[in-house]
Amino acid sequence: MVGNYIVSFMGFMPANDPKIVLYVAIDNPKGITQYGGTVAAPVAKKILTDAIDILDIKKQDGGIDRTYNYTDTKKYIVPNVIGKTKEEAIKLLDKFKIEYSGSGDHVVFQSPKASSSIHEGDTVKLFLGN
Repeated sequence: MVGNYIVSFMGFMPANDPKIVLYVAIDNPKGITQYGGTVAAPVAKKILTDAIDILDIKKQDGGIDRTYNYTDTKKYIVPNVIGKTKEEAIKLLDKFKIEYSGSGDHVVFQSPKASSSIHEGDTVKLFLGN
């Protein structure tokens, strides 16, 4: 059928010693520009970002620092909020969106992990306990 496409994106990381290879295919996306980079790549980014924590992939030395354009969102280092109260965590994570789960007064787990670099406005997930 005309206009039915499968858009895809493939990625891996880390580049010099891959620990994960990912292929995302979306069959017949609707209502948006049908390119892998605009449809499948954001899905892949989310999966690969979560995989950094799950696989405990460390930042490597010798990389090239990114330069920003005025339209880019900046990246910030996620502080360690484990053991902090919910209110303390909110103050420390002011550049990010925050999602909570669990009950209690203190943060017992966070994702992404402390010292991760994520974009301003990205989500930090906190699990609360006592």
